[in-house]
Amino acid sequence: MSLLIKVEGLNKKYGNKHALKNVNFEINKGDPVALVGPNGAGKTTLFSILCGYIPYDSGNVSILGESPSIAAVNQTFSALPQDAQLDPKYSIESQLKFYAQLQGFSTKQSLIEAHKVLDMVGLEDNYKVKPLELSHGMRKRAAIAQSLIGAPQLVILDEATAGLDPKHAKDIREIISNLSNEITFVLSSHDLSELERLCDQVLYLENGELKEHQTLTSKDDYNYLTLRMKQHSDSFVKEVSMLPSVQNVSQLQGKEYLISYTQLDNTEPFDVTFLKYCHEQNWIYSQLVNGKTLENQLF
Repeated sequence: MSLLIKVEGLNKKYGNKHALKNVNFEINKGDPVALVGPNGAGKTTLFSILCGYIPYDSGNVSILGESPSIAAVNQTFSALPQDAQLDPKYSIESQLKFYAQLQGFSTKQSLIEAHKVLDMVGLEDNYKVKPLELSHGMRKRAAIAQSLIGAPQLVILDEATAGLDPKHAKDIREIISNLSNEITFVLSSHDLSELERLCDQVLYLENGELKEHQTLTSKDDYNYLTLRMKQHSDSFVKEVSMLPSVQNVSQLQGKEYLISYTQLDNTEPFDVTFLKYCHEQNWIYSQLVNGKTLENQLF
Protein backbone atom coordinates (compact mmCIF):
# COMPACT_ATOMS: atom_id res chain seq x y z
CA MET A 1 0.00 0.00 0.00
CA SER A 2 1.05 3.57 -0.63
CA LEU A 3 1.98 5.50 2.53
CA LEU A 4 0.28 8.91 2.62
CA ILE A 5 0.81 10.18 6.18
CA LYS A 6 3.46 9.19 8.70
CA VAL A 7 3.54 10.76 12.17
CA GLU A 8 6.26 9.80 14.65
CA GLY A 9 6.63 11.02 18.24
CA LEU A 10 4.66 14.20 17.55
CA ASN A 11 4.52 16.73 20.40
CA LYS A 12 2.99 20.18 20.62
CA LYS A 13 2.62 22.43 23.66
CA TYR A 14 0.86 25.75 24.22
CA GLY A 15 2.64 27.17 27.24
CA ASN A 16 2.50 24.42 29.87
CA LYS A 17 -0.39 22.58 28.20
CA HIS A 18 0.35 19.52 26.06
CA ALA A 19 -1.91 19.70 23.02
CA LEU A 20 -0.32 16.56 21.53
CA LYS A 21 1.79 13.99 23.38
CA ASN A 22 3.98 11.50 21.53
CA VAL A 23 1.46 10.81 18.77
CA ASN A 24 2.36 8.04 16.31
CA PHE A 25 0.36 6.70 13.36
CA GLU A 26 0.48 5.91 9.65
CA ILE A 27 -2.25 6.27 7.02
CA ASN A 28 -2.09 4.40 3.74
CA LYS A 29 -4.01 4.98 0.55
CA GLY A 30 -7.49 3.49 0.89
CA ASP A 31 -10.89 3.99 2.48
CA PRO A 32 -11.71 7.10 4.55
CA VAL A 33 -10.12 7.44 7.99
CA ALA A 34 -12.01 8.90 10.97
CA LEU A 35 -10.36 11.37 13.35
CA VAL A 36 -12.43 11.59 16.53
CA GLY A 37 -12.16 12.74 20.11
CA PRO A 38 -13.83 15.04 22.65
CA ASN A 39 -13.48 18.82 22.53
CA GLY A 40 -9.96 19.81 23.52
CA ALA A 41 -8.54 16.41 22.55
CA GLY A 42 -6.03 17.87 20.08
CA LYS A 43 -7.86 17.23 16.81
CA THR A 44 -7.63 20.83 15.59
CA THR A 45 -3.96 21.03 16.53
CA LEU A 46 -3.22 17.79 14.65
CA PHE A 47 -5.27 19.01 11.69
CA SER A 48 -3.34 22.29 11.64
CA ILE A 49 0.05 20.57 11.84
CA LEU A 50 -0.81 18.17 9.02
CA CYS A 51 -1.81 21.13 6.88
CA GLY A 52 1.38 23.04 7.69
CA TYR A 53 -0.54 25.85 9.37
CA ILE A 54 1.41 25.68 12.64
CA PRO A 55 4.82 24.27 13.66
CA TYR A 56 5.25 21.39 16.08
CA ASP A 57 7.73 21.10 18.93
CA SER A 58 9.24 17.69 18.26
CA GLY A 59 8.76 14.52 16.27
CA ASN A 60 8.39 13.95 12.55
CA VAL A 61 5.48 14.47 10.17
CA SER A 62 5.49 13.55 6.48
CA ILE A 63 2.76 13.89 3.87
CA LEU A 64 3.48 11.79 0.78
CA GLY A 65 7.09 11.64 1.90
CA GLU A 66 7.49 15.40 2.33
CA SER A 67 7.12 18.03 5.04
CA PRO A 68 3.56 19.43 5.23
CA SER A 69 4.94 22.88 4.39
CA ILE A 70 6.52 21.83 1.07
CA ALA A 71 4.63 23.48 -1.79
CA ALA A 72 4.93 20.38 -3.99
CA VAL A 73 2.86 18.42 -1.48
CA ASN A 74 -0.05 20.82 -1.78
CA GLN A 75 -0.69 19.72 -5.35
CA THR A 76 -1.56 16.20 -4.16
CA PHE A 77 -2.94 17.05 -0.71
CA SER A 78 -5.69 19.46 0.31
CA ALA A 79 -7.65 20.30 3.43
CA LEU A 80 -10.93 22.02 4.20
CA PRO A 81 -11.38 23.66 7.63
CA GLN A 82 -14.84 23.49 9.18
CA ASP A 83 -15.75 27.14 8.61
CA ALA A 84 -14.17 27.60 5.16
CA GLN A 85 -16.23 29.99 3.03
CA LEU A 86 -16.05 31.26 -0.53
CA ASP A 87 -16.11 35.01 -1.15
CA PRO A 88 -19.77 36.17 -1.45
CA LYS A 89 -18.92 38.82 -4.07
CA TYR A 90 -17.89 36.47 -6.87
CA SER A 91 -19.39 33.47 -8.64
CA ILE A 92 -18.24 30.05 -7.52
CA GLU A 93 -16.96 29.41 -11.05
CA SER A 94 -14.69 32.46 -11.02
CA GLN A 95 -13.35 31.66 -7.55
CA LEU A 96 -12.56 28.04 -8.31
CA LYS A 97 -11.00 29.07 -11.60
CA PHE A 98 -8.75 31.48 -9.66
CA TYR A 99 -7.75 28.77 -7.17
CA ALA A 100 -6.94 26.44 -10.05
CA GLN A 101 -4.68 29.10 -11.56
CA LEU A 102 -2.89 29.40 -8.22
CA GLN A 103 -2.12 25.70 -8.55
CA GLY A 104 -0.56 26.22 -11.95
CA PHE A 105 -3.42 25.64 -14.36
CA SER A 106 -3.54 27.82 -17.47
CA THR A 107 -6.47 30.21 -17.96
CA LYS A 108 -8.23 27.76 -20.26
CA GLN A 109 -7.47 24.68 -18.17
CA SER A 110 -8.45 26.42 -14.93
CA LEU A 111 -11.99 26.94 -16.24
CA ILE A 112 -12.19 23.29 -17.28
CA GLU A 113 -10.91 22.24 -13.84
CA ALA A 114 -13.44 24.50 -12.05
CA HIS A 115 -16.29 22.95 -14.03
CA LYS A 116 -14.96 19.44 -13.41
CA VAL A 117 -14.89 19.73 -9.61
CA LEU A 118 -18.26 21.49 -9.49
CA ASP A 119 -19.71 18.66 -11.55
CA MET A 120 -18.19 16.17 -9.09
CA VAL A 121 -20.20 17.67 -6.22
CA GLY A 122 -23.44 18.07 -8.19
CA LEU A 123 -23.27 21.82 -8.86
CA GLU A 124 -23.15 21.64 -12.66
CA ASP A 125 -26.16 23.97 -12.92
CA ASN A 126 -24.70 26.63 -10.64
CA TYR A 127 -21.43 27.78 -12.26
CA LYS A 128 -22.40 31.46 -12.36
CA VAL A 129 -24.12 31.58 -8.99
CA LYS A 130 -22.65 33.54 -6.07
CA PRO A 131 -22.27 31.68 -2.75
CA LEU A 132 -25.04 33.52 -0.91
CA GLU A 133 -27.52 32.48 -3.61
CA LEU A 134 -26.94 28.86 -2.61
CA SER A 135 -28.34 26.96 0.36
CA HIS A 136 -26.00 26.21 3.26
CA GLY A 137 -25.59 22.63 2.07
CA MET A 138 -24.80 23.69 -1.49
CA ARG A 139 -22.22 26.19 -0.20
CA LYS A 140 -20.57 23.34 1.68
CA ARG A 141 -20.48 21.32 -1.55
CA ALA A 142 -18.86 24.25 -3.35
CA ALA A 143 -16.21 24.46 -0.62
CA ILE A 144 -15.53 20.74 -0.97
CA ALA A 145 -15.20 21.26 -4.73
CA GLN A 146 -12.39 23.71 -4.01
CA SER A 147 -10.54 20.99 -2.06
CA LEU A 148 -10.77 18.66 -5.07
CA ILE A 149 -8.95 20.97 -7.50
CA GLY A 150 -5.89 19.31 -9.00
CA ALA A 151 -7.01 15.73 -8.28
CA PRO A 152 -5.38 15.40 -4.82
CA GLN A 153 -4.54 11.95 -3.49
CA LEU A 154 -5.35 12.99 0.08
CA VAL A 155 -8.10 15.30 1.37
CA ILE A 156 -8.71 16.22 5.02
CA LEU A 157 -12.22 17.45 5.84
CA ASP A 158 -12.97 19.00 9.23
CA GLU A 159 -16.65 18.56 10.25
CA ALA A 160 -17.80 18.34 6.63
CA THR A 161 -21.47 17.94 7.55
CA ALA A 162 -21.65 20.08 10.71
CA GLY A 163 -24.76 22.26 10.77
CA LEU A 164 -26.33 20.62 7.71
CA ASP A 165 -29.84 19.25 7.56
CA PRO A 166 -30.15 15.46 7.08
CA LYS A 167 -30.64 15.67 3.30
CA HIS A 168 -27.58 17.83 2.67
CA ALA A 169 -25.51 15.77 5.10
CA LYS A 170 -26.50 12.69 3.07
CA ASP A 171 -25.41 14.48 -0.12
CA ILE A 172 -21.96 15.16 1.36
CA ARG A 173 -21.59 11.54 2.50
CA GLU A 174 -22.47 10.35 -1.00
CA ILE A 175 -19.84 12.64 -2.53
CA ILE A 176 -17.18 11.29 -0.18
CA SER A 177 -18.24 7.69 -0.75
CA ASN A 178 -18.29 8.09 -4.54
CA LEU A 179 -14.79 9.60 -4.60
CA SER A 180 -13.20 7.20 -2.11
CA ASN A 181 -11.82 4.95 -4.83
CA GLU A 182 -9.72 7.85 -6.12
CA ILE A 183 -9.05 9.95 -3.01
CA THR A 184 -8.16 9.02 0.57
CA PHE A 185 -10.22 11.17 2.96
CA VAL A 186 -9.41 11.91 6.59
CA LEU A 187 -12.66 13.00 8.24
CA SER A 188 -12.90 14.83 11.55
CA SER A 189 -16.38 14.71 13.06
CA HIS A 190 -18.35 14.26 16.27
CA ASP A 191 -20.99 12.24 14.39
CA LEU A 192 -19.89 8.65 15.05
CA SER A 193 -22.74 7.07 13.07
CA GLU A 194 -21.72 9.08 10.02
CA LEU A 195 -18.07 8.07 10.35
CA GLU A 196 -19.08 4.45 10.85
CA ARG A 197 -20.84 4.48 7.49
CA LEU A 198 -17.87 5.92 5.63
CA CYS A 199 -14.65 4.94 7.34
CA ASP A 200 -12.48 1.85 7.53
CA GLN A 201 -10.11 3.13 10.26
CA VAL A 202 -10.41 5.39 13.29
CA LEU A 203 -7.89 7.58 15.10
CA TYR A 204 -9.15 8.45 18.58
CA LEU A 205 -7.49 11.35 20.42
CA GLU A 206 -8.03 12.17 24.08
CA ASN A 207 -6.11 14.77 26.10
CA GLY A 208 -3.56 15.04 23.31
CA GLU A 209 -2.80 11.30 23.25
CA LEU A 210 -3.67 8.82 20.56
CA LYS A 211 -5.75 6.30 22.52
CA GLU A 212 -6.90 4.17 19.58
CA HIS A 213 -5.84 3.52 15.99
CA GLN A 214 -7.82 0.60 14.74
CA THR A 215 -9.40 -0.86 11.64
CA LEU A 216 -13.15 -0.98 12.08
CA THR A 217 -13.45 -4.25 10.16
CA SER A 218 -10.81 -6.05 12.25
CA LYS A 219 -11.83 -9.19 14.18
CA ASP A 220 -11.24 -9.91 17.84
CA ASP A 221 -11.06 -13.39 19.39
CA TYR A 222 -14.85 -13.33 19.39
CA ASN A 223 -17.21 -12.03 16.75
CA TYR A 224 -19.89 -9.56 17.73
CA LEU A 225 -23.43 -8.59 16.88
CA THR A 226 -24.93 -5.30 18.05
CA LEU A 227 -28.69 -5.51 18.26
CA ARG A 228 -31.35 -2.90 18.95
CA MET A 229 -34.72 -4.43 19.80
CA LYS A 230 -38.17 -2.95 19.23
CA GLN A 231 -39.42 -4.23 22.57
CA HIS A 232 -37.80 -5.13 25.87
CA SER A 233 -37.84 -8.68 27.22
CA ASP A 234 -36.65 -9.54 30.73
CA SER A 235 -35.63 -12.99 29.49
CA PHE A 236 -33.75 -11.81 26.37
CA VAL A 237 -30.23 -11.96 27.84
CA LYS A 238 -30.79 -15.35 29.48
CA GLU A 239 -32.32 -16.96 26.39
CA VAL A 240 -29.74 -15.67 23.92
CA SER A 241 -26.91 -16.68 26.25
CA MET A 242 -28.05 -20.30 25.93
CA LEU A 243 -27.58 -20.40 22.15
CA PRO A 244 -24.63 -22.47 20.89
CA SER A 245 -21.56 -20.33 20.11
CA VAL A 246 -22.67 -17.41 22.30
CA GLN A 247 -19.97 -16.30 24.75
CA ASN A 248 -21.65 -13.32 26.36
CA VAL A 249 -24.69 -11.06 26.08
CA SER A 250 -24.63 -7.60 27.63
CA GLN A 251 -27.23 -4.86 27.70
CA LEU A 252 -25.62 -1.62 26.52
CA GLN A 253 -28.37 0.94 26.96
CA GLY A 254 -32.11 0.67 26.81
CA LYS A 255 -33.03 -1.99 24.25
CA GLU A 256 -29.52 -2.28 22.75
CA TYR A 257 -27.45 -5.41 23.31
CA LEU A 258 -23.97 -6.67 22.44
CA ILE A 259 -23.63 -10.38 21.67
CA SER A 260 -20.18 -11.98 21.49
CA TYR A 261 -19.86 -15.39 19.87
CA THR A 262 -17.46 -17.84 18.26
CA GLN A 263 -18.22 -19.24 14.83
CA LEU A 264 -18.27 -23.03 15.13
CA ASP A 265 -16.81 -25.11 12.30
CA ASN A 266 -19.19 -26.70 9.80
CA THR A 267 -22.16 -24.62 10.97
CA GLU A 268 -24.12 -21.90 9.25
CA PRO A 269 -23.05 -18.30 9.99
CA PHE A 270 -24.11 -17.32 13.49
CA ASP A 271 -25.91 -14.18 12.36
CA VAL A 272 -28.16 -16.36 10.16
CA THR A 273 -28.83 -18.71 13.08
CA PHE A 274 -29.60 -15.78 15.34
CA LEU A 275 -32.02 -14.17 12.87
CA LYS A 276 -33.90 -17.47 12.56
CA TYR A 277 -34.10 -17.66 16.35
CA CYS A 278 -35.48 -14.10 16.54
CA HIS A 279 -38.16 -15.11 14.03
CA GLU A 280 -39.08 -18.19 16.04
CA GLN A 281 -39.41 -16.10 19.21
CA ASN A 282 -41.38 -13.37 17.41
CA TRP A 283 -38.75 -10.84 18.49
CA ILE A 284 -38.76 -7.67 16.42
CA TYR A 285 -35.51 -5.74 16.11
CA SER A 286 -34.93 -2.29 14.65
CA GLN A 287 -31.21 -2.59 13.87
CA LEU A 288 -28.61 -5.34 13.57
CA VAL A 289 -24.92 -4.49 13.17
CA ASN A 290 -22.44 -7.22 12.28
CA GLY A 291 -19.71 -6.24 14.75
CA LYS A 292 -19.43 -3.51 17.36
CA THR A 293 -20.64 0.00 16.62
CA LEU A 294 -17.93 2.66 16.56
CA GLU A 295 -19.39 4.12 19.76
CA ASN A 296 -19.02 0.79 21.54
CA GLN A 297 -15.51 0.23 20.24
CA LEU A 298 -14.33 3.58 21.57
CA PHE A 299 -16.38 3.85 24.77
